[in-house]
Amino acid sequence: MFTPKGKFGWYELMTSDTEAAGKFYSDVVGWTTQTMPGGDGPAYTVFNQGGVGMAGMLTIPGHTAWIGYISVDDVDAHIEKIVEAGGKLWKPATDVPGMLRFAVLSDPQGAAIVVFTSNPNMPSPVKPVPPAPGTIGWHELHTTDMDAGFDFYNKLFGWTKVGDMDMGPMGTYRIFDQGEQKEMGDGGMMTKVPEIPVSHWKFYFHVDSIGAAIERVKTGGGTVLIGPHQVPGGSWIIQGQDPLGAMFSLVSDKE
Repeated sequence: MFTPKGKFGWYELMTSDTEAAGKFYSDVVGWTTQTMPGGDGPAYTVFNQGGVGMAGMLTIPGHTAWIGYISVDDVDAHIEKIVEAGGKLWKPATDVPGMLRFAVLSDPQGAAIVVFTSNPNMPSPVKPVPPAPGTIGWHELHTTDMDAGFDFYNKLFGWTKVGDMDMGPMGTYRIFDQGEQKEMGDGGMMTKVPEIPVSHWKFYFHVDSIGAAIERVKTGGGTVLIGPHQVPGGSWIIQGQDPLGAMFSLVSDKE
C-alpha cells in the first residue's frame, strides 16, 4: 500500500449492507470482493482489480458514503496541523497492526478525509493505473469555499494549482496536482451547489464504457443523477447513487 506522500492512496465505502454494496460495485465497476477477517471488529471487504486491492468497504451503521485516504509521513503530526488549520478530528490515530496508522478528520469546510501512514514492511503490489477499468481516476472536492479549501490542501499536503476553468453560473473549477506534475492534474475543486448540504469528496471510478455502465447501474438498483456528459479531454462521466444511498462517479474514454 505504498503511496507517495500527499496523494490519495486508498478509498473506502461506509455502508449499511456490504453484501448488497459489494454486488453492486462488482457488477458496475468490474471489481471482485475479498472479505478479510475482522478480529474483534467488523469484517473488512476489499475491492480487487486483477487481484490487487483498489478500495475497501465496511459496515458503519448510519453512514453511507465514500471516503479517501491521503498518505502522510506522520499521522499524529498531521492531526495537529489539520486541527490548527480549522479541521476537526473524528477518530483518533489508530493502528492496524502490520498495515498502517490512520485517523479520520474533516477539512475546515467539513469534507471528510483520512490521513494514513503505511507500515514500511507492508507488501506493495503493483496496481493498474488509470484509465484501466477499475482504477480511480479523478478526485473532486465540492466545498463551501473553494479558495480556502485549496489553500488548506496546498499547505497541508503540497498540492499545486494546474489551472482554473470558468463554468459560468456554476463558478470556477480549479484543477489541482498531487505532486506528479500531470498535464491534466489529479482532480478538481468547485463551490458546492446549495442543494448539497455538506462539503464532500467525489471519486471517479474508470469503467469500460459509460453507456454500458449506466445500464449496469440501473439494473443493479442504482440511480444516475447527472450525465452522461463529455468533459474536457474527451472522457465521459456520470454521477450516481448506489442502492444504499452512497454517492459515486464513473468515468470512461468510451461513450
